[in-house]
Amino acid sequence: MKKTRIAILGAGPAGLGAAWRLRKEGKADVTVLEQNPVVGGNAGSFELAGLYLDYGSHRLHPATDARIMEDLRGLLKEDLLDRPRHGRIRLQNRWIHFPLKPQDLVLRLPLSFGAGVAFDAAKKFVPKSNGNGHETFTSVLEKGLGATICRDFYFPYAKKIWGLPPEELSAIQAHRRVAAGSMGKLVKKVLSIVPGFKTPGAGRFFYPKKGFGQISEAIADEARKLGAEIKLESPVKKIELGEKQKVTFENNGKAETIEADYIWSTIPLTILAKTVAPSAPPEVVEASGKISYRAMVLIYLVLDQPQWTEFDAHYFPEAEIKLTRLSEPKNYSASREPKDLTVLCGELPCAVNDEIWNASDEELAQLVKNSVAQCGLPIKSEVLQVVTKRLPFAYPIYNEGYEKYFQLQDEWASGLENVLTFGRQGLFAHDNTHHALAMAYGAVDCLNEAGKFDQARWREYRTEFAKHVVED
Repeated sequence: MKKTRIAILGAGPAGLGAAWRLRKEGKADVTVLEQNPVVGGNAGSFELAGLYLDYGSHRLHPATDARIMEDLRGLLKEDLLDRPRHGRIRLQNRWIHFPLKPQDLVLRLPLSFGAGVAFDAAKKFVPKSNGNGHETFTSVLEKGLGATICRDFYFPYAKKIWGLPPEELSAIQAHRRVAAGSMGKLVKKVLSIVPGFKTPGAGRFFYPKKGFGQISEAIADEARKLGAEIKLESPVKKIELGEKQKVTFENNGKAETIEADYIWSTIPLTILAKTVAPSAPPEVVEASGKISYRAMVLIYLVLDQPQWTEFDAHYFPEAEIKLTRLSEPKNYSASREPKDLTVLCGELPCAVNDEIWNASDEELAQLVKNSVAQCGLPIKSEVLQVVTKRLPFAYPIYNEGYEKYFQLQDEWASGLENVLTFGRQGLFAHDNTHHALAMAYGAVDCLNEAGKFDQARWREYRTEFAKHVVED
């Protein structure tokens, strides 16, 4: 019997995970097309100054599905490290450990902040009217966490990350992006690291010895061993739908075309709508211009010192600090090499082609130095090298009203015969890597041995995916 052939667009965790599982279960022949020279997408890694660096701050969370975790342990073996979380948040000119520790809440919180939180908690016992019933990002978090935490942390941080005032963001942004979205959940999260209340994996994360991208690289290597074809530097130019699906891509400057029974796409949904033939309906193409992604510039500083601080990540909610987060990758893996160097990674959300996106490396390095100096952490050692990376699709922006435009595109894509969209970019989702892998596993589960895709079962999976909440 002829083997089902699937073309997978994108070699991030979702696309690679699907390719690997399809080959492992012997369900299909697979070709993966990736525009970049390496696998992993935003979850990839690269080497600089003898260190493995990620595109921002990434962790594999203990919330990972047991089946996926077992597979990753099998692939990475002793290279998958179990590490304690050791970050901190800048709050009203004070550093608070992150994840939150009870002793910090008692001893280090500014008195005005602590009093405000207590007052907000007490107000929850006072009956309130239901208002007009319309939820927004602002109303959901204010109701759940109170005005103080929102005013001093979530709202200024949200504006920096998504580039919009919090009142212009959809309630879905709060539900999908804020794990501790109520006072009860916040208390539970704090207590989860206390003996007697501790939950499995609380305050810890998993991290590969050679950078977060080692997850994608290990999956890709195993997929290749099982017969999957992964074509790098092969951007998709055209997708033709019909009795047989055809994908035209560029490889070494030449156009190539492959045929497939199915196309599984993890590329941004907004791009898919502009790439297919026959063309998507005008209202779908128009809708693709109504939703957008937040871009990100990553600034890497190579420092002439073995370690900058003991912390893995610093979070900056204050509006006057330009950075949103700064990480020290060496601390994620507890690497001691190279002995005399470390690297800092500053994260700076922006829009493609705005002032930040177009800034020079020198200007961006100075911005990082100014930001940390404002926090009393001046960089005193020599900066040996500056490298920047630009991510045009860092975060989906869930602004008020985006839902109808996403739904238009999603319903159109879901109605395409023999086409499947999934993954963070394909479903316009705020998800972690373990969520993306769960989507890949779900997609493979829905394809039977005869090559028939179970749409009803996939709809059930989509309902579960909609419940994903980002682990920070």
